Amino acid sequence: MQNAIITGCSSGFGYITALELARNGYKVWATMRDPNGRNKVKRDDLKSIASEENLNIVVADLDVTEEGSFQDLQKWVSREDGKLDLLVNNAGYGLLGISEAYSLDQVKSQFDTNFFGAVRASQTFLPLLRKSSDGIIINISSLAGRIVFPYFGFYCASKFALEAYSESLKYELKPLGVDVSIIEPGPYPTNPNIKRIAEDHQEVVEKYGDSAQTPDAMIKGFEDFFTSDTAPDPKELPDTILNIIRMPRGKRPIRQVIGMDYGTNELNEKVAPIQENHVRNNMQMGHLID
Repeated sequence: MQNAIITGCSSGFGYITALELARNGYKVWATMRDPNGRNKVKRDDLKSIASEENLNIVVADLDVTEEGSFQDLQKWVSREDGKLDLLVNNAGYGLLGISEAYSLDQVKSQFDTNFFGAVRASQTFLPLLRKSSDGIIINISSLAGRIVFPYFGFYCASKFALEAYSESLKYELKPLGVDVSIIEPGPYPTNPNIKRIAEDHQEVVEKYGDSAQTPDAMIKGFEDFFTSDTAPDPKELPDTILNIIRMPRGKRPIRQVIGMDYGTNELNEKVAPIQENHVRNNMQMGHLID
């Protein structure tokens, strides 16, 4: 049986992806922070559905910002399964506000979850992925990892970092038989992880006058869109994951846009040949590209 680890399964994309992969025959390690406390309801929901549908889902405690949390899970998976076929780095959230007014601690927290969390997961589980006949890492990025939205400055920065890391990792891991793909969702009506977290430096916010109200207006716009008839189906993400993992090794796309794309598909199409030519011609690593 193939197995998968998914981070951030207490809500949204992580929750529905855990169920869809299990329904398609995977043993799923559905991870979340504090499943015995703040996320106990979601833990119990997953366990109840798994029992009713006879799904192989193990709910595991994982805080992507804590090194020790990863080591505990790695030992558990290694002991039970001995290898790992799929890692989905999904955990994340987004700051939405006045960039100048966020404290450095708030910025570090944003990167600690969205970027360093994925790095910790990849480094922890790559030894198990290499033991699979077809190990795959899928990193859930965002359109905001390719194009910039005002007031999302640090969210965009964390996702841009994730994109760069993922693309480099894809080249590096290819000779080792591990694939890497990025999924770039537009806005979806999951439990939105774009948070209107108050900026620490409110004295700076006051200097922005009327424009300081823009982030709240953007949140309202998202809420209206998510309840409209034109809102996309969040199930498109697990469906895309299943499509990617069913592709032959080496043929999986580095990037896959889903939902509203704001021109991201066009950007990706234009950048891809430049990137590949750079690696092939300047780095003398043509063997890394088909």
